Amino acid sequence: MDQEVLRNSIIEAIKTVYDPEIPANIWDMGMIYEINISEDNSVKILMTVTAPNCPVADSLPVEVRETVEILDDVKSVWVELTFDPPWTPDLMSEEAKFDLGML
Repeated sequence: MDQEVLRNSIIEAIKTVYDPEIPANIWDMGMIYEINISEDNSVKILMTVTAPNCPVADSLPVEVRETVEILDDVKSVWVELTFDPPWTPDLMSEEAKFDLGML
């Protein structure tokens, strides 16, 4: 599979993952900082959560990994959680801002 097609499939999968406290998916929330795909289709995802003390800081990266690793062409998935840079509402898509009444 072409890496751009795989990247788009990964993004679509990530869009099914929601922070249970926020009615917007984590992609549109701007919580995914990087998606790197190696030549053998191993995937590394760098993500954050809205705050270091977020109650799902432990479970949300696991959910992202499990959601992406079921894609047929993905060999393996590594999800790294970071707080640098910290998440801010500026990272949200226009759609997420609209859904949350911020526009």
